[in-house]
Amino acid sequence: MNSQDFKKIELPDAPGVYLFKENKDILYIGKATSLKSRVRSYFATDLLATRSPLILDMVFKANKIDFIQTDSVVEALILEANLIKKHQPRYNTKEKDDKSYNYVVITKEEFPRVLIERGKNIDFKNKKVKDFKIKSFYGPFTNGTQLKEAVKIVRKIFPFRDTCHLDQKKACFNYQIGLCPGTCIGAISKKDYAKTVKNIGLFFEGKKKSIIVGLEKEMKVLAKVREFEKADKVKKTIFAINHIQDIALLKSDFSGKDIDSEKTFRVEAYDVAHISGTSTVGVMVVVENGQVNKNEYRKFKINESVQNDVAALGEMLRRRLRHEEWRLPDIIVVDGSVAQKNIATKVLHEVGLKINLVAVTKDERHRPKFIQGEGSTISKYEDDILLANSEAHRFAITYHRNLRGKRSLL
Repeated sequence: MNSQDFKKIELPDAPGVYLFKENKDILYIGKATSLKSRVRSYFATDLLATRSPLILDMVFKANKIDFIQTDSVVEALILEANLIKKHQPRYNTKEKDDKSYNYVVITKEEFPRVLIERGKNIDFKNKKVKDFKIKSFYGPFTNGTQLKEAVKIVRKIFPFRDTCHLDQKKACFNYQIGLCPGTCIGAISKKDYAKTVKNIGLFFEGKKKSIIVGLEKEMKVLAKVREFEKADKVKKTIFAINHIQDIALLKSDFSGKDIDSEKTFRVEAYDVAHISGTSTVGVMVVVENGQVNKNEYRKFKINESVQNDVAALGEMLRRRLRHEEWRLPDIIVVDGSVAQKNIATKVLHEVGLKINLVAVTKDERHRPKFIQGEGSTISKYEDDILLANSEAHRFAITYHRNLRGKRSLL
């Protein structure tokens, strides 16, 4: 195929799986945060520099591209694994053998563990991993880092056991943060935990609809016997499945290479402006490779109910991180001290992201006093950090003045 052939294909700007074919023969299966942009990258002018000879050969031989759109990036990850396992496309299997791939393993125990294991650690013939017998396994998954992020997302919906022992006197750490159902201290019955494990298995088989149907039946039964608290918990689980927050998987395209991100180092800085707590606004500015990129600047009107700068920053960051179509930064810069840094850390933890974070503290004349954050990041990118911080302050003041001026004319 060539770029002219690609232009004839209509692809959505949505997550999913794409299949390169030679007639009916599937050559290669991949996953994408955006099917349109991901598949387009195979026909870029710098393809020779960014792809292996194997993939170049595959693109040359292909004469058709099919796709399956999914509701979320996590589901694209899982669908790709299931399709590779089913069809064994020759260009996928040439790139890696089964021992190099990653798998989700459910152990055969009274209270099964859910583990991520490399193929080389699994005895597929005897269904064993380490000292555990295997009840079921799912994969292969082509990228271990992205699989770990996906499992974190699934675990927030269906808390499971991984490393904790049974009959402990003290609850494990994961139980304390809501990621283990308490198998370690007997906080969940064998029957209820079996339901959780079943749903995890169905999810990794790509059977989301089956999970929802089952949960809806369970919710109705609970409501009928007036177990309203349990019914509400099931309702929230259904909502979580239908609205998977998979932003943690959007750091790069699923190829393992994000062509655009390799060319730029992105710093995002945030600032808030208001007068006596009213007419609060927030801004995001972007510095890429040491230069401001005003095309990427964003403005946020903060809800009037938000009472202070720290809460306003939190609202702004949450709204920004919901934009899956915006590229994530390499560094986030906030204006302030410990409180601002803490709220930004909290928001990043909520969505499961690990991004370098720094806070610029100012003196009484609003001049940079010191920078809080990782020392190596600060020493290497101090100029970018200070430029972004200064530009954020300027942009916030300008936006606030303009907005206030418009209001005064009403």
